[in-house]
Amino acid sequence: MNYKMMGRLNGWILTVEAVFMIPALLISLALGERASWQAFLLSIGIILAIAGMLFLLSHNATRDFYAREGLICVGTSWLLMSLLGCLPFVFSGAIPNYIDALFEMVSGFSTTGASIITDLDPIPKGILYWRSFSHWLGGMGVLVFLLAIVPVSGQSEGYTMHLLRAESPGPDVGKLVPRMRQTAAVLYLCYLGLSVLNLIFLLIGDMPLFDAVCTMFGTAGTGGFGIKNDSMAGYSAYIQIVTAVFMLLFGINFSCYYLLLLRQFRSVFRDEELRLYLGVVTATVILIGVNIYSIYGNLADTFRHSLFQVSSIITTSGFATADFDLWPSFSKAILMILMIFGACAGSTGGGLKFARVLLLMKTLRRNISQILHPQKVKLIRVNGKPVDERIVANTNAYFFAYIVIVVLSFLAISPDGFSVTTNVTAVLSCFNNIGPGLDAVGPTCNFSGFSALSKLVLTLDMLAGRLEIFPILILFNPHSWKRG
Repeated sequence: MNYKMMGRLNGWILTVEAVFMIPALLISLALGERASWQAFLLSIGIILAIAGMLFLLSHNATRDFYAREGLICVGTSWLLMSLLGCLPFVFSGAIPNYIDALFEMVSGFSTTGASIITDLDPIPKGILYWRSFSHWLGGMGVLVFLLAIVPVSGQSEGYTMHLLRAESPGPDVGKLVPRMRQTAAVLYLCYLGLSVLNLIFLLIGDMPLFDAVCTMFGTAGTGGFGIKNDSMAGYSAYIQIVTAVFMLLFGINFSCYYLLLLRQFRSVFRDEELRLYLGVVTATVILIGVNIYSIYGNLADTFRHSLFQVSSIITTSGFATADFDLWPSFSKAILMILMIFGACAGSTGGGLKFARVLLLMKTLRRNISQILHPQKVKLIRVNGKPVDERIVANTNAYFFAYIVIVVLSFLAISPDGFSVTTNVTAVLSCFNNIGPGLDAVGPTCNFSGFSALSKLVLTLDMLAGRLEIFPILILFNPHSWKRG
């Protein structure tokens, strides 16, 4: 176990976190928010001090790095970022309770958007900025960002692959270009380009600059932290439609955008996951639109709210333009199913991912075929290419772990006394990194009523969901930490 190399990487990650707090510090200074800028200054000092200690302890680290170290390093880095990233909330008094602050910070970094804040109006803008920016940083992953900017070569190329595989969402991560650092850079350039384009469209709609930047952060990271109590309901129809469209765009596998840049349009059009994703979006928007038409009475409003909420839930963003908890049961049932599906692999969205749904469907079809024709050997193919059986096995294991964690989490939070609907959707929304659920955790409510223990359970669910389960399971497995 290469503890020193993991320590060095965690030191770099904490340094990146401290640097990214500087804009929030400057905003607080410019607006005269004394408690906020003092909180950010103190937090930056503490984070840099811990990073410095990690650098000192790992000054002669070797580059040997394997899959186990990659998974553990990803888990520890996200825990450290969250444990220290919530300090400005506590020090400023915006969220004085540390467990509540940790829940809010993990919700931000994991791009969940679940909140314990009951009223956003008194929250200083510097804090709101950091809260929203955590979505953008967590959307693509801080380790992917680090790999994109830190030069690596030789043996270092090995650990970049392990880190990228551990942090990136989806059943498998491959190279878009020959070197992993270039792959990370391509991912972040696509992410940055779409983010800037989203911001431009929001500003064209006369959205205030601060609102537009924070909304872009939440849309790009598919996080959904709003800076107003009514989320997106108070903005114009144009801004709501722009946000809905960009949520869908950020829910697409970023490798598709790279292929578009290479003008490989046929490959994108033939992508089975993309076609399934867009097909489900189209079908559910129509079904929900028909179901809620009587509520809004006109086609334009019905289509806008249906499109927005489907986009928000399927991409696990969590923004809201309406209280969909008041919609008919059929529409709410569809939204609950979309909570589980999530977006595409290789996107900033959460959930099970359409790549896994596709693999599970094809595995089921193959198993039925083998029952009927035992002697027949059939490979599972996606986009015309055979899928490695290791990936199929990992997908099945992931799905089993997914079900077990959801069930255990549901049981763990049930003593709080909320309804079954509240508890089920609270777990699904946190584990799938969505944000709002139904009933007491609906789009007009929040998670403040849960006990401290339940908040910690849901916090772990958010981390496990964002990191695709295995890094968190391995992190808490004692055998993972043994040498050799």
